[in-house]
Amino acid sequence: MDINLPLILLWLVVVSGGIWLLDSLFFARRRRKKAGRKREDPVVVEYAKSFFPILAIVFVLRSFILEPFQIPSASMVPTLQIGDFILVNKYAYGLRLPVSRTKVVDIGEPQRGDVMVFFPPHMNDTYFIKRVIGLPGDRIELKNNVLYVNGELAPQELIQALPPANPQVEFLWENLYGRRHLMAKNVRPGRYSTFSGTVPEGHYFMMGDNRDNSLDSRDWGFVPERDIVGKAFAIWMHWDKLFSLPSFERVGSIQ
Repeated sequence: MDINLPLILLWLVVVSGGIWLLDSLFFARRRRKKAGRKREDPVVVEYAKSFFPILAIVFVLRSFILEPFQIPSASMVPTLQIGDFILVNKYAYGLRLPVSRTKVVDIGEPQRGDVMVFFPPHMNDTYFIKRVIGLPGDRIELKNNVLYVNGELAPQELIQALPPANPQVEFLWENLYGRRHLMAKNVRPGRYSTFSGTVPEGHYFMMGDNRDNSLDSRDWGFVPERDIVGKAFAIWMHWDKLFSLPSFERVGSIQ
């Protein structure tokens, strides 16, 4: 189970703010009356006063505006690499209450081709990142790793096959309803190269760009609207290993 950082942040804000408020309303006055002058605050109150504004700002920014993530797997190769640090727009698909995930302000809806962070149904406390392939009501079909949405072919354009002497993986452009993005697939189709299904209302069909190396909606099903986190829109750093130097060569928007 992943650490529930939003819940931890919420509690830190509540506790530090509560300590500061209670001290201001009750204990600070008593200390001044007893001493006849202003005395130094207890250590716990000093810490609460120091950390509450910082924690509150971080909580608001992270919950409603932007959140950073690190890519942990190769399921979105070649679009995203292991070690990419990305930024996620938390309000692109509406403002949601932290922890409960309840949408309180409707701003926009996911579109086909968006790269989205969400909680999948089989691991509902873990962040996943995939590409939005199907909207509510869409008919999704994969035939030999070629995608059809509502019967419309998503054309694929070969860029490169590797290794050259004995190709195992193909890198391609895929055009999904006019939005072009990179993808990869094995030369020999894998177990998920064939699929068909209709996206239920209030749900989305997600797939990784590394089509034969991604566990996604083909495996664990459709993503409910309430489990959306936000839209991934930029890479701001790449850092392979702890003892390596970070790189900024991949900085840019996510297509």
